[in-house]
Parts: sequence; structure tokens; C-alpha cells
Amino acid sequence: MSSVKGENEFIPLNLPPAQLRLSRGNGVIKVFDRLRKKHVVLTPEEYVRQNFIAWMIDYLAYPSSLMANEIGINLNGTKKRCDTVVFNPDGSPFMIVEYKAPDVEITQQVFDQIVRYNMVLHARYLTVTNGLRHYCCRMDYANRSYNFLPSVPVYSQLER
Repeated sequence: MSSVKGENEFIPLNLPPAQLRLSRGNGVIKVFDRLRKKHVVLTPEEYVRQNFIAWMIDYLAYPSSLMANEIGINLNGTKKRCDTVVFNPDGSPFMIVEYKAPDVEITQQVFDQIVRYNMVLHARYLTVTNGLRHYCCRMDYANRSYNFLPSVPVYSQLER
């Protein structure tokens, strides 16, 4: 289980411990985002993001060089941001990850949100997590379907 040491406002997550780099200033706690390479405000959703990214990189061997946070897309004339995108080495999107705070239930609306993003990106995998529950599905574009996986796969086991 992972938690912010010394901070009671975040509940333990269903993820291995992560070494988060925290800083405080002006009454705000910030966390270092290893993908954006800067400190960002530590909200409950950001707490899930940073712990999940640490798990993907440190335990599932996803290359950080192929991952990016807050990727802007244009969806039907509206600017949106994908929480995290994992790219193929050729730069094409491979996986979209959508984060919610631990107290936010993963509902059909959350899946609808990531599916809308995928209408633009056409990623092979879609992942949704609130830090407590993690869902990953593999898109099958040839058969216009998708399959939920038992867990988020190790990077080397992903189908290309």
C-alpha cells in the first residue's frame, strides 16, 4: 500500500509503495512529476497519478521516455487533456490512462470519457484507475470490440 508519509489526507492505495518527492510552500503541498519534470499541486487525483506512474515504471517496466502527462487533444473542436499517454517508439499513442481520486467511483461515465479521447488517439489499450481499482482493456479495432484484462500488463507482455 502506498501513502504520503506524514499526510493524513490521502488514503492508502492499492499500489506498491512509491517514493514521492514532496515540497511545501504557501500552504500548498506539491509533488515532483517525474514525467513533466516539475512540481505540481498534490491533489487526490495527482496523488493517484504519481503513485500509478511509479508502479508502471518501477514494477511493470514501462519506459518513462515513452510516457507523457497532460497530453492535449482536440475533440470535436474542444481542447481536452489526457491524463497520461504511453507511446510506441514511433510516437503513436499506445495506451491512455485516466485517473480519478480514490473517492471517485469508476463508472460508465469515466469509461465514456476515455473512449472519447481514444476517438482521437486510437490507442490499443485504455486504463482507468482511482488508485484502489484498476481497469485495463485492449481494443480490437478489426472486430470493433474490446476485452478487459485481468490486470494492467507488464510492458513486455503488451500486444503491439
